[in-house]
Amino acid sequence: MAGPALKASGLAASLRQLPGDHPLPWRLRVLPVCASTELELERWLATGAAPPLALLARQQRHGHGQRGRVWHSPPGGVWLSAALPWPAEPAGSAALALAAAVGMALQLEALGLRPQIKWPNDLLLDGRKLAGSLPRLRWRGGRVLYAQLGVGLNGVNRAPAGGIPLAEALGHRRHPQAQPERLAARLLRGLEWAAAAAGQPELVRRQAEQRLWRPEWLEHEGQRWTVAGLAADGGLRLRRGTAVALLQRRF
Repeated sequence: MAGPALKASGLAASLRQLPGDHPLPWRLRVLPVCASTELELERWLATGAAPPLALLARQQRHGHGQRGRVWHSPPGGVWLSAALPWPAEPAGSAALALAAAVGMALQLEALGLRPQIKWPNDLLLDGRKLAGSLPRLRWRGGRVLYAQLGVGLNGVNRAPAGGIPLAEALGHRRHPQAQPERLAARLLRGLEWAAAAAGQPELVRRQAEQRLWRPEWLEHEGQRWTVAGLAADGGLRLRRGTAVALLQRRF
């Protein structure tokens, strides 16, 4: 299933039509195809462009997720890299991956869906992967300049094994809310929520924990643990009997 062409003008119009509590003055670029939206965004930033910026591609040839894993990015999905304002002092700020996941989840819940956050940076629907992100903070002199986030979100495209397109979750392959322009607008509204909540780590933690995917068990250091919740800094708390462990993921 290939979605319609994604255009900056159409995306801007969709964004104007979608209410937002904390709108940002986005500068938008849309490419028909590129190797990686992350590389294209970094080139844009290198020219002196300042956040908030969002660059999208209708198709990526070499998209990647965490640990260099390939992210299949055919037409019909939303493949985006964004630069967001973020608190300059990291102490006391929210975990970027969780804030973005909560913001996206809120937008999906407005469509009647019940997404879950698979720690640290994926969104699931019915146990299948809908979206993933690659979050990073950009630093200079010990201070955060801005947050950078790459996101892949399945819309009306064919999802790989273990994935799910939004159109399928909504029950119709041509559902208007799963089309790239509208879906990208929802994603940007979700990132606006993340930026607005960046200085409220406890709010983000609570919201993320309410949506946290809790499998029957997780393997850690060769043993089975249960998920106990989230730490204040976004780490995943595990429990095995009276033993506790904390997982941290650095991007």
